[in-house]
Amino acid sequence: MKKVLFLVSAILAVMFSVACASHEHPARVNAQGQPVSDQRADVLNRLTDAGKVLNELTNAADQGIPEKVLADAKCVAIVPDMVKGGFVIGGQHGRGVATCRQPGKGWTAPAFFTLTGGSWGAQIGGESVDLVMLFMNDQGVNQLLQSNWKIGGEGSIAAGPVGRDASASTDWKLRSQILTYSRTRGLFAGLTLNGANVRQDDDSTQAFYQKNYDFRTLLTGKVPSPPQANDFIASVRKNFREAKAENASQ
Repeated sequence: MKKVLFLVSAILAVMFSVACASHEHPARVNAQGQPVSDQRADVLNRLTDAGKVLNELTNAADQGIPEKVLADAKCVAIVPDMVKGGFVIGGQHGRGVATCRQPGKGWTAPAFFTLTGGSWGAQIGGESVDLVMLFMNDQGVNQLLQSNWKIGGEGSIAAGPVGRDASASTDWKLRSQILTYSRTRGLFAGLTLNGANVRQDDDSTQAFYQKNYDFRTLLTGKVPSPPQANDFIASVRKNFREAKAENASQ
């Protein structure tokens, strides 16, 4: 059994390292042309990728996130290029960014997190997944505001409805705290987000803000959003504002 576990760990480690290497970005420089630290560059790239993922998933024609869902969402968390893989024992790991809607004030400064989990069952293979999680009610938001929590629990998470008209799918309005949307590349079967751990990414927070703000401080609007987050926040504002306006006109 120990040999099997060692083999699985080795396979997952190789998959994660290959996936990370395959998504490297060019070296970043600041406005003065000076090189940016690796940690800070990774955070800036994550913001760029998260904005792109959101744009693509909200504009995926008949398979996109419905405007009615976007209009009701209170917070959004995006994990670009989450790595999932396994051989009987599975694992998943990704780094993401979240922001929350403040009524009358726009969207909060970004908060950085890691998503890590494992599972046991009929599974083999590996994939890279772009993940969007929408927090639909106060219970879901209260979970997100914690710096360390697990996804799961009855009715707390569900795959979100797709398409421009979600009126036929009313379950998400009644009980789902978190709706998930994903775009998958590769091959995988049998892995779920239930039980995955969401934890504040202290290293990324420190690199971006030069101070380790906690989730609640960032996601309740107590910290101004830095200029480096402008493109990401603009992407969120564009997609969610347009959805809210379109929903209000119906």
